[in-house]
Amino acid sequence: MQPTIQILQEKQLIGQSEMMSLVEDKTHQLFRTFMPRRKEIPNLINADTFDLRVYPEDYYRPFDPSQPFAKWALAEVSKVEAIPHGMEVYNLIGGQYAVFHYKGLSSDQRIYKYIFMEWLPQSGYTLADRPHFEVLGEKTKLNDPNSEEEIWIPIEEK
Repeated sequence: MQPTIQILQEKQLIGQSEMMSLVEDKTHQLFRTFMPRRKEIPNLINADTFDLRVYPEDYYRPFDPSQPFAKWALAEVSKVEAIPHGMEVYNLIGGQYAVFHYKGLSSDQRIYKYIFMEWLPQSGYTLADRPHFEVLGEKTKLNDPNSEEEIWIPIEEK
């Protein structure tokens, strides 16, 4: 599976966040709270939802699945006017990303093993210190092996 290399333009997003780790994963709770309230966000650009992670510097060196990070459930807006109670604005800075089109169960983590253990070391890129995210669209279905999403990995040339 080869990614496309894309330059992401800065985006304005609104949503909710939760501190968690891979060991103490609270993704389900975060999205269970966010998704019913998504319609409260004014000026939505589309129906896509961002599953975004902000890792501390050197998160992967050495990798520790109990290390905490901030996870966000977000929607992109054309402009920020009113922020629903309990939500925040997140400005996603632009930059270069490897974008993988993934089809399969979200619980199948083999794609990440491939990205970080095979593709990245063999590519001409290194991991950049910017957020990682998935774009969940109309083809994203919970617990469906035909579910589709885009996985955006921040990169920079070696």
